[in-house]
Amino acid sequence: MKQNLKSFWIFLWLAILVAGCAGVRPPAPVSDNAAVLALVDGVYVDVDAGRLPNAVAGLERALRMEPKNPRLWQELARVRMKEGDYTQAESLAARSNSWAGDNNDLRAENWRVISEARTARGDEAGARAALERAKQLGR
Repeated sequence: MKQNLKSFWIFLWLAILVAGCAGVRPPAPVSDNAAVLALVDGVYVDVDAGRLPNAVAGLERALRMEPKNPRLWQELARVRMKEGDYTQAESLAARSNSWAGDNNDLRAENWRVISEARTARGDEAGARAALERAKQLGR
């Protein structure tokens, strides 16, 4: 019993660490399209100011321009996490993975978002499995 409790607290600490990383802006441009980049810049401003519905609207507009852009889907998943819509966040991160191709860094980060969403919903086993998938992708 004590070992299970210790494992739980270690897992929770790791989940909080991952959650802190989930808000980090991507290191590379999300798109080559200037209009999409302008929308995403506005999204970051909205997120920083706590205007999450505006951020969602901006990302949805960007996705209408580039519906197969996995980075935009990932950013939308992150905003949904901030809103507390964990089911939607997991679904959006999975959609990002469907467009990510062989971009293992992006896919690994999506699995981390999925893990965070599962943790928030109380699915400890699912969260561990998602973290394992991220690890398998080499990141």
